[in-house]
This record gives sequence, C-alpha cells and structure tokens, in this order.
Amino acid sequence: MAKVIAQQTFDDVVRENMEEFGMDADEAIDDAVQQFESQGVNLSNIVQDSRLFSGQGDAAEHPVVSAIKNLKISLDSEESTTAEITDCIVMIRAECDVDLSRRCLAGNNQAYPALIQALEKFLTDDKMLQKALLTLLSLTNGQPDLLDDHGCSLLMEMLDSFKDNEDILYLTVGLIRNTCTKHEENRQMFVKKKLISKLSDVLNRHKGSEKVVIETCGALRVLTLDDDIRVPFGQAHENAKSIVTEGNALETILNLCKDYSDNPGVLKELFSTLAKLVVRSEFCKAVMDMGGLDFILRALQSCVKDKGVVRQALGLIKALAGNDEVKIEAVKISAFEIILVAMIKHQANSGVAELSCATIATLVLRNPAHCITVINLAGHQSIIQAMKIHPKEGGVQKQACNALRNLVARTREYCEPILELGAEALINEALKNHTSCEDDAKAALRDLGCNVELKIRWKGENGSLVHD
Repeated sequence: MAKVIAQQTFDDVVRENMEEFGMDADEAIDDAVQQFESQGVNLSNIVQDSRLFSGQGDAAEHPVVSAIKNLKISLDSEESTTAEITDCIVMIRAECDVDLSRRCLAGNNQAYPALIQALEKFLTDDKMLQKALLTLLSLTNGQPDLLDDHGCSLLMEMLDSFKDNEDILYLTVGLIRNTCTKHEENRQMFVKKKLISKLSDVLNRHKGSEKVVIETCGALRVLTLDDDIRVPFGQAHENAKSIVTEGNALETILNLCKDYSDNPGVLKELFSTLAKLVVRSEFCKAVMDMGGLDFILRALQSCVKDKGVVRQALGLIKALAGNDEVKIEAVKISAFEIILVAMIKHQANSGVAELSCATIATLVLRNPAHCITVINLAGHQSIIQAMKIHPKEGGVQKQACNALRNLVARTREYCEPILELGAEALINEALKNHTSCEDDAKAALRDLGCNVELKIRWKGENGSLVHD
C-alpha cells in the first residue's frame, strides 16, 4: 500500500525549496512532487496549488479552510445571517467538487462536524438543508471515514422525519450510500440501526420516483459489497440475506421492474440490485417462481439495443442460474437464443462478451443437454469469435475458456467442431498473454484433448505438512 503524508508536510517541503534554493512556487511544487513520488508516496490527497504560496514561500490559507472557519463562526453566532452561512457552505462544496485533495483538506480541517451542525440547525428549512446535504455528499465522496455515530443516528432520524419529502430523502440516502462505500464498520453501524427496513420502506413509499428508486437501489447494493480492504471478513452475505428476508426485497424489486419495464435507465439498476441479492439457491428459485426469470429474459430481448440493460440482465441470469431448477427453466424458455442474439449484437463490447461467455458457462455446467443446445445454435462459434475480437481482454479470454471447457467436459464429441474453429491456438495465446486465465485455459486445453503442461504443485514427498 502506498504511503501518504499530511498537507503540512508537503507545504513544508515546498517552502524549503523556495527559501533555500530560490525556486518559484511552480518549480518548488514540481520538485516536491518528484521527491515524494520517488519515495512511493501517494499524493492524491495533497493540494498542489502554486497560488497558495507567496514569493517568500509562506503558505496562504486555502479557501476551503477559510470557508470552514467562517462557517463555524457563523453557526455559533446569533447575529449571522442565512446568506452568510450559505456562502460558506457553497464555497466548501465548490472546493470539494474539484478533487480528492480538496476534500481531504476540508475533512482534516473539521468540515464534517461543521456541516453536521448546519444540518441540525436547518432541519426545518428545506432549502438550507438541501445545501448542507449536497456539500456533505461532496465532502464524503471517497472519505467515508468522516462519519461518526452521531452523524449516523442523525441520518437515520432524517429517513423517518423526511419520509414523504422526495428531495431530502434522495440526498439523505445518497449520503448514506457514500459513507458505506468501502467502509465495513459504517455499514454494520447503519444495519444495526435498522437501515435495511427503512430503505425497503423508501422503495415502497417512493416507487414512482426514478431518482429515489435508483439511489435506494445503490444504497442496498453497497450493503452487499465486501470492498473494505481493512476488514478480513465482512457481512456482505448476511446483509444480502437480511435485505431479502427482512425487507421482502425480491418481490418489491420485481414489481418495480414491471413498473419500469419501458425505462432502461431504472431497469438496469434494478437488475443490478437483484443480482447482488440472490445469494442463496432458494432466493434464485423464489425469483423464478414469481415470474422474474421470464420477465428478465423478455426484457433482455426487448432492450437488446441498450448495452446497460444487456450487461445487467446477463449478470442477473448468471446469478440466478446458480440454482439448477432455474438453469433448466431458463433454457426451456429460450435463454440461449436470447443471449446469443445480444452477444452478436454487441460483439464489439468486451463487457457484454465477457458476461455472455460467463452466463453460457454457468448454464451448461454439468448439463450435457444444454451443451447440445448451444452447439446446435452455433454458440461455440460466438464464443470463439469473442476470443478473436478481444484478444487483449483478460476477462473475456478467461470466461470464454471456461465456457469452452464446460461445453466439452461431459460431451467430448464436441471437441472436434470447436477445435476446427482454431480454439487451441486462441486458448494458448490467452494462456501466454493473461496470467488471470491460466487455470481456465489449461482446463479447456485438457478437456479439448490438447497438449497442455500441468504443474503438480505438491506431491506429498520430501516434507511434511506437520512441523515438529
């Protein structure tokens, strides 16, 4: 992990360059950047603005720091006007919107507690409340660590207090989403305060609002992620299960899918959310039993021109196919035909190619009858074509190798028609160029009957698993 430094440390080096070596501000900053980067320091959190240094090397106070100080003074003073507070909040937001370094500078100078104070001060003033929420959204973008228990409780209270206010609710949910991204502790803190049931209520209460539905789906998805590298084991699976069981999310989202069947922008968000929730076999079957599988395939067919819907629908079908009953039903209702049409339509898109291959691989796994269907539809040709079109995309190569392997693992009679298309050379090329698909490529070569060097990593000889 790259090292980081404080803004003050960087500023001190810039001043030293200017005072001792006679550099101008731009030269001093460039030299400081080179020094720190050569030491492996990540400077993404450091403001590098020559306007902040005078000719003598003195660092001027950054506008965002001044705005925070003025905001604190204004909030604590009974004589301050709303206009003065607004100016400070708007200035902080403008600076935070520039880049991460400004946001880090603001966060390190107490912007978060000041803005929380502003939220509490203007709970009965919608316009000011929106301004404060928007600024907090900017500030916490990439900085979820700023959240504390008091702020978490305040946001949960606002979900109740403003449950009928679409605009405030939208911003509040967005702020919750920001502070849960890549932060397992925050996610658990919100979940303990019953966030899941409240988000479910938001979806049901505001199902007619596109922006609220999209933002709420995003917040639910964040709870199912395991993206905090500081935590060895998160609660992603448990959260997904709770969203389904406590929030009745599968039925709610499927109903929303039908409501927004003509709106690709919302539909892809709903599909993406469903894919994160079907973490158990019974959940996959429940979606099918509620008519969800048929709807998803029909939506994929009708929205085949929209890459966003296609990608999310493919990912959802792959997730649902984790259940063998769903897998069989999907093929019965023409899943392969629909998937291959989408695959050919967007053959130049690596994301669609990768997901198509992955979905086909899942649907044919341990099912010879499904392999026959794919071969009869010339699906193997589309897989080979994807490998040819996207030779530099490791994900496409990996999933294509996996699909080819699954097609012949139990139906060796299909090795020859696949090899006739040049599969062996393509797989060997993938093996040479992409370390990520080594295992899949070797498995495909092995099951296709090709020459392949398989490493025996340990034979149990010349050593023991048990140390004396």
